Amino acid sequence: MSHKLAPDQPTPPLSLPLVGGGRFELDQEAPEAFTMIVVYRGHHCPVCKSYLTQLAALRERFEDAGFSIVAVSMNDEELATQSYREWALDGLRVAYGLTPQMARDWGLWVSKAFKPSEQEIFAEPGLFWVRPDGRLYLVDIANMPWPRPDLEFLLSKAPYALANDYPARGTYDG
Repeated sequence: MSHKLAPDQPTPPLSLPLVGGGRFELDQEAPEAFTMIVVYRGHHCPVCKSYLTQLAALRERFEDAGFSIVAVSMNDEELATQSYREWALDGLRVAYGLTPQMARDWGLWVSKAFKPSEQEIFAEPGLFWVRPDGRLYLVDIANMPWPRPDLEFLLSKAPYALANDYPARGTYDG
C-alpha cells in the first residue's frame, strides 16, 4: 500500500545508479530551483517513451530554469540502458533499480504485470519537485500509465513559483 508524502516536508532518501555510471544521490543535488524526479513505468511502456522523449527535448530549458532532472524506474541496468539508447535520451540522467519499497516510500503505486511484455513488478508514474533543502514542493502520481503532467506547462510555471515565493500547497491540516 502506498502512502501520501507531505508537501513542504522532507522527502524520503533516494540513491540509485545511473545509466553510464555514477549515482543519483538526492541529498547531494544542489539545483538553483528544484530537483525534478520523473518516475516512469519502464522500458515496456510506450507512454513513458513519449514522455521521456519530450522531457529530454525540454531538458536544457528546465536546467536553464534552475532544475536538476532525473528519470527513475524499477528497470535493471540493461533495460534502463536500452531505453536511454533507443529513446534517444542523450543528456538526460536515467537512474535504475528503484525497489518496490522505495516506490512505496515515495507514495507511488506499484503494479504487477498482466502482459508478457511488461516487467514483472514496476512503479506507476510520478513526478516530484524537491527543493534544494530536501522538502517536497510538487507531487503528481498516477495509478495508470496515461495521466501525466504537461511538461511545457510545468516549465512555464517554474519562474512564477520562484519569483513569487509561491508556497507548497496542500499543507493545511486543521
